[in-house]
Amino acid sequence: MTSNVALNPSDTASPNQLSKRAKKSPLSTGVLTDSAPLALVQRRAAEALLAVLAGNNADTAIARVDTSQFDGASRSALADLVLGTLRFFGETRGIVRQFVRAKPEPLIEAILWVAVYQLAHSKTASHVVVSQAVAAVEAVNRGAKGFANAVLRNYQRAPEAALAKARDTDEGEWNHPAWWVKRVRADHPEWWELILRGGNAQGPLTLRINPRKTTQEKLVAAFERKEIELDVLSDATVVMKRARSVQRLPGFAEGWFSVQDAGAQLAAPLLGAKTGMRVLDACAAPGGKAAHILELSDCSLVALDIDALRNQRVSENFSRLGLTAEIRAADASQIKEWWDGKPFDRILLDAPCTGSGVVRRHPDGKWLKRETDMAQLANLQALLIDRLWQTLAVGGRMLYCTCSVFKQENAAQIDAALLRHANMRRIRINLPGDPASSGGQLLPGGNKKTHNHDGYFYALLEKIVS
Repeated sequence: MTSNVALNPSDTASPNQLSKRAKKSPLSTGVLTDSAPLALVQRRAAEALLAVLAGNNADTAIARVDTSQFDGASRSALADLVLGTLRFFGETRGIVRQFVRAKPEPLIEAILWVAVYQLAHSKTASHVVVSQAVAAVEAVNRGAKGFANAVLRNYQRAPEAALAKARDTDEGEWNHPAWWVKRVRADHPEWWELILRGGNAQGPLTLRINPRKTTQEKLVAAFERKEIELDVLSDATVVMKRARSVQRLPGFAEGWFSVQDAGAQLAAPLLGAKTGMRVLDACAAPGGKAAHILELSDCSLVALDIDALRNQRVSENFSRLGLTAEIRAADASQIKEWWDGKPFDRILLDAPCTGSGVVRRHPDGKWLKRETDMAQLANLQALLIDRLWQTLAVGGRMLYCTCSVFKQENAAQIDAALLRHANMRRIRINLPGDPASSGGQLLPGGNKKTHNHDGYFYALLEKIVS
């Protein structure tokens, strides 16, 4: 069991053979649908996990595995297994390692990760999880069937002890890479546990109401008629009590709302664009914050993003919401390539970052990022601040924001920018419901009764006469 396994390997049993084998056996209780036995879903989830660890984001990894036999329910189950295993990957990997003497084939090890995650965190019957995982392993390597069964049975005999041992390490205890835990602990000595626990939670489905299309009362009434329960946070924000397909919600096609985390919904009000102003969203895709700016003011907005394909999503979102802007594909740092020389009154710089504040929605981010990425991202953030500052009018304001909790990308970045620019001053802002808000940092989770949001950082900067 030492051979390397490709992401879509040529195995001893094809997916068709695996499907037939599961249907003919007593393991049929593990069939999620007529098209996809649980064993096949587990295997595809394992393939996607290996793709994530090879550097692909979860969406790309899931899209690339073979789901030709899957219906909607099976695809949903696949995504749940991938994201769930990634959410608790530190403890899951630590548990599997305890019962493995020699490192198994990557795909077999990944199937075991998925199975251990299910045994610890899913409602699927344990005997179904084990038998189907063993079938999935057998389809990869017949000789590994007994090995897989032994690993899972040994874990089942003493799951609490195995979890306790896995939690001897920071990675196993907090389900974040060890370097990540160390950095959060150093950056936020009072709140680090809250941040890490928040990163392992599941974020709610939060909707931002489009005031140009509807009202809170109208939207809530439409949802109630469909027996969809909501929590109302404000005139502009509601939270789904249970996640549903967004496209099937009342008013989606009509542009009544956008999906946007409550923390991200602070950007447009903080920027404070007013009617007639010239506004730049420098890293706009997928367009949620830019759309919010336009919903709140009749300004002239340029939505800029380096990725032309992602800009297509911006265009589609604006069309659905009934909004208009100039959408351009360009590198915001190369201002000679796109700027016409006319100063902007407001600039939103939602800077590229580690995404350390949104890992509860994107758990793959914890395992995709490396500590060495931080310096490169910090350099890019500083470059964007410096270049875009040139395009801001005197008296104008730039809102710098990230979806990060790391100080190097946030407070330290702004402190350094203030030293570089004599004509820059920081305007104090008040953020709701968070112990760290005085410094512009929103912590993941926040006050869950009223402010259940991701982790964000905001700094409002004004250009003055130096």
